[in-house]
Amino acid sequence: MINISEELFKYNPWWEGEYSLSLIPREKYIRYLESNLKNRDIILITGLRRVGKTSIMKLMISRLLKDVKPEHILYVSLDSIPLEPFSTMEILREYRKIFKIPLEQKVYVFFDEAGCRTNIHQELKNLYDSENVKIFASSSSATILNDTRAMLTGRARLIEIMPLDFREYLQFKSITIKRSQTYLLESYFEEYMKNGGIPEYVLTGDVTYLDSLIESVIYKDIVSAFGVRDVGMVKDFYRLVMERAGKLVSINKIARILDISPDTARRYLEYFRRTYLIHLVERKGKVNERIKAPRKIYSADIGIRNLFTGFRDKGAIFENLVYLTIKEKQPLYMYQNGVEIDFYWDDTILEVKYGRNIEDKQKDFFENYPAKRKLLISTISDYLDMIGFVVR
Repeated sequence: MINISEELFKYNPWWEGEYSLSLIPREKYIRYLESNLKNRDIILITGLRRVGKTSIMKLMISRLLKDVKPEHILYVSLDSIPLEPFSTMEILREYRKIFKIPLEQKVYVFFDEAGCRTNIHQELKNLYDSENVKIFASSSSATILNDTRAMLTGRARLIEIMPLDFREYLQFKSITIKRSQTYLLESYFEEYMKNGGIPEYVLTGDVTYLDSLIESVIYKDIVSAFGVRDVGMVKDFYRLVMERAGKLVSINKIARILDISPDTARRYLEYFRRTYLIHLVERKGKVNERIKAPRKIYSADIGIRNLFTGFRDKGAIFENLVYLTIKEKQPLYMYQNGVEIDFYWDDTILEVKYGRNIEDKQKDFFENYPAKRKLLISTISDYLDMIGFVVR
């Protein structure tokens, strides 16, 4: 018989001694988690596999240990086979029994890979409603967001962990640029455009790590989770999608190329979106236009994209990076009379032209569209200005 207590002690070394980490902090995410410590909301932490969700949880635990008793912090990975037979309620009750912590006493609970639990919304709601608990729950699949019965409505906040941005990339590479060395920025940024922002890959440069990441997502989060039989077709579909990153994606065209039905193509695309391998951008317009129009597709990480396509078409890579930077604004693309503008949000339009000028009909569209704010990003300097990058 499985001893839950023994398993919990394996996951929580701070219960039995000093706890130290050698992880590089990602402060913008830690600040968000810290700012939400005092409210009761469940914090759902989502994002691509190996993008750093577990590390951020461990960093948060390390910060909490400065003010909270070690025995008031619980961490478990819910994809653990030994813990699979037990509900989160049973796990939490066993934990409280170990340290004789009454239900009314606040504890901080970190459920890693919570998305693998079928009834996770119900389980989290039950804990939220019945105990004094602050819950952090992570998932590598957007299925945790599909709360069809609205169990967590008004009870949860969402944060998506993204690949490293350029500031974080320099931090992970231990690169400090002095004001007298700003001429180095462009070469480091091109290196970033090539490598992308998957933390472990940035640290090691081991391309097999990216290979194994994709394999893990395809087999664990798609093939196994959705019961897909044709693994080869899934891989071929993903390669084709990466070739089209930054472009409009036609379901019918992809279906013809791969000799599959449009419904199958649409379903595979949704699998990649749900597992955060890709992001989709709709066209600006009325609801029916947004639904019917083709969507633009972007890779979750440019390093992954380059793994499939090689480091070419820097314009598409640059546009992908710009999208990842503004993703939280939920931008749309614009299309009118055969002319496209890359992004629109909150009365702002943005066009990306890496090393090129905007011309002809597109220039007319851009200049005459009645937006309060217009951004043309054509150089690395433009991009750095947009994100407020300052060399100190």
